[in-house]
Amino acid sequence: MKKDQLVFYRDVSSASDYNYSITELGRERAKRLYEQCTYFGAAPVSLQDYIASVEAQSITRQTPTLDDLRRAFSDLLLNQRMFNRLGPAINSGRGLFLFGAPGNGKTSIAERITQAFGEVVWIPRAIGIDGEIIRVFDPEHHEPLPLPKTSEGLLDASHIDRRWVRVRRPTIVAGGELTMQNLEVTINRSTHISEAPLQMKSNCGTLVIDDFGRQRIQIDELLNRWIVPLEKRYDLLNLASGKKIQVPFDQLIIFSTNLEPRDLVDEAFLRRIPYKIEVTDPTEEEFRDLFQMMADQMGFVYRKEAIDYLIEEHYRKVGRPFRCCHPRDLLLQVQNFCRFQNIEPEMTKAYFDYAVENYFAVM
Repeated sequence: MKKDQLVFYRDVSSASDYNYSITELGRERAKRLYEQCTYFGAAPVSLQDYIASVEAQSITRQTPTLDDLRRAFSDLLLNQRMFNRLGPAINSGRGLFLFGAPGNGKTSIAERITQAFGEVVWIPRAIGIDGEIIRVFDPEHHEPLPLPKTSEGLLDASHIDRRWVRVRRPTIVAGGELTMQNLEVTINRSTHISEAPLQMKSNCGTLVIDDFGRQRIQIDELLNRWIVPLEKRYDLLNLASGKKIQVPFDQLIIFSTNLEPRDLVDEAFLRRIPYKIEVTDPTEEEFRDLFQMMADQMGFVYRKEAIDYLIEEHYRKVGRPFRCCHPRDLLLQVQNFCRFQNIEPEMTKAYFDYAVENYFAVM
């Protein structure tokens, strides 16, 4: 740099080294480079290294067992029939529809599926492609995990390439706010740094399209955008320079909807999502078990006679269907009422009458 007249010796330091200052020529070059891209931090990895890392950590290499699923859903009440339907779908790594009435836990199930694949993956902070930089690591969607406390083997901290981040296997949920822009590489015109799309950030994990059918983009647009990636398991992205790149499409896509899948999409797309799983209303026995579970978690003493009254008066007599969210929500109503009254939370007929009147719009 001194030879190129970008810096000059200012003085000599105490360690017989030199202190440098930037020249006018150096400032001009720095300004020109800054205008091209303001990225600073860990050096970006190559696209080839990123592709190899996704292949090595692919969810298609994972084979979750029934025990893995039970661990992942330990805080939910799922019957064996649901485990038998979810297991093959998760092992396929292809994609699935979760559909059914609202309030039965579709989103809760979708958000926990990733845990069955194993906890940790490594992702690059950024990728460099012909001078363009795409940021992959996103603190909003990726949870960094500390390095194991070991000084031996592959996880010796001194031997780890700091361009990579050890994160919890990602679960990214996109709801009604999803737009086509979220599915393409976007560039910040002021910083000239590109941002990876959601499906790329979710590689080796799960991407949940929640409340499918109510996005800000047309369903046909979304389906046309993903019909090839779902089939081929790779995606084609356009960079700001006009260059087109091929990247892995390696995540479990979950479409969660209150509507029937066949009412939303055509047969060609349904064929590419091989599993359609209906999340049904709980049975009365499961409904009671949910109350027992939530009572234990929320500090209530479970009272069977109060639940008998609730089911008879506010469900059977009015023809109201059971929903998995009702036990939690009704107990929250009771809990908040008791807190306001400064009394001990308790499961009583009168408190459930109050909770039902507040919670349901139609008696």
